[in-house]
Amino acid sequence: MYTVIINKGSEIMESNAEILKMNKQSWEKSADRFFGRTALPEYGPFSLTEDQLKLFGDVTDKKVLDIGCGSGHSLQYMGIKGAKELWGLDLTTKQIETAKKLLRDQQVKVSLFESPMEENPGLPSNYFDIVYSIYALGWTVDLQRTLTNVYSYLKLGGVFIFSWEHPIHDRLAYEKSSFIFKKSYNIEGPEYNEAWHNTAIIYHRKLSTYINTLIQSGFTIEKVIDDVLLPEENRSDDPAKWYSMQRAQLVPATFIIKASKGVR
Repeated sequence: MYTVIINKGSEIMESNAEILKMNKQSWEKSADRFFGRTALPEYGPFSLTEDQLKLFGDVTDKKVLDIGCGSGHSLQYMGIKGAKELWGLDLTTKQIETAKKLLRDQQVKVSLFESPMEENPGLPSNYFDIVYSIYALGWTVDLQRTLTNVYSYLKLGGVFIFSWEHPIHDRLAYEKSSFIFKKSYNIEGPEYNEAWHNTAIIYHRKLSTYINTLIQSGFTIEKVIDDVLLPEENRSDDPAKWYSMQRAQLVPATFIIKASKGVR
């Protein structure tokens, strides 16, 4: 047990299991509005795309695993690109059911598991050419355990690519026509998430924490990307919106990391 610090200064006591239960309930209620959102070839808001970055390379005949597969659209993309086997896991029953429907006409092996990413629901070790996670990894309540799992799933020489909301993004708030820092970037830990109207808890972690935990898990870091891609056309945007163009002009919304499994 440990203390979860809430932004207004109050405290609650939650275990990781209770946080997972809370987050699963929130996702079951909200899954429909995330259907097909933030899926490959997109990595996240105001970010370069896979078509531009080409981090995966040729996936023909590759065995791929999606951590936090959601509605299955990233796996669908991999299938179109020629992947040999499509595997995915997600915490949410509704997401897995939706992904099964979306992928039912794939002409390759599809295996989907309803499971927290902190647990191995029966995935093979040293098996996958590629493991990836598109805007999902940050939901883990135990980063070290999740990355250790990912490392075990990969073949020697396999790659892990993931994107997530940049940890400086939600430190900013828009108040009285200005962006101000309302929360410390340096203080890490579980917090109620404002974008989810405080119905879910997500760990705030510094970018260095993601990088160092990857290294501690045995990975070799190949690329870290937090470039911002703003739309070329001028458009009217609400600066108070969670992913606003005005905020993206100040700080990145998304970061992407590519790592590989080598010999420890």
